[in-house]
Amino acid sequence: MTRPATRLLIVDDDPEIRSLLGQYLQAYAMHCTCVGDGVAMRAALAAQRFDLVILDLMLPGEDGLALCRQIRGEGELPIIMLTARGEATDRVVGLELGADDYVVKPFDPRELVARIHTVLRRSLRSAAGGNGNPQQDVHFDGWTLSHLKRELTTPQQLLVPLSNAEYRLLCTFLERPQRILSREQLLDAARGRTVEAFDRSIDLLVSRLRQKLGDDPKAPRLLKTVRGEGYLFDCKVRQ
Repeated sequence: MTRPATRLLIVDDDPEIRSLLGQYLQAYAMHCTCVGDGVAMRAALAAQRFDLVILDLMLPGEDGLALCRQIRGEGELPIIMLTARGEATDRVVGLELGADDYVVKPFDPRELVARIHTVLRRSLRSAAGGNGNPQQDVHFDGWTLSHLKRELTTPQQLLVPLSNAEYRLLCTFLERPQRILSREQLLDAARGRTVEAFDRSIDLLVSRLRQKLGDDPKAPRLLKTVRGEGYLFDCKVRQ
């Protein structure tokens, strides 16, 4: 039986990039609808269902971050950000708004195909409940993380807001407590990215998560840095 084509929405203001990507991805059983701005994007999303959006950061009118926020506010449609800007702060903002991956131009189209497949596999696992029981609360060191509400509660019963990226990173640590996790492992477990592009992004997200957990950055008690190896969540976790 022939597998149905993956439906992609490409949002990029460069017509040459739209044309080249659309032609290339078609060879991998991906049907591409290509548009150049946010207005056309919303029209396409209203007209049909897509499996994934490839979204350029630098767009005329509304930029990619604003459009990413809109898409994520309406559901869990996977998003890969596509941009010529590679600063770590840009990547972190995109991830915190809910992007699933981030590809920096110029890139090898084969890498983009691999990223698309990885994001779609993870999306299917998440939809099927592949990360255990998402309804259960997780408890550690007096803290409580509610997966159902995506809320973090302090030992003093105060709510601490978490961005999308901070929530995903914390879940990764809670699923693997008291184990050294390299940056590569964190990237693969959290969102499946390559370390070359996201090494600094992970450091920034860990720093922000430490602040939310009240962990001293100079002598962290929960989220410890293991020099030359990665990070360790040094705490017992229970459900």
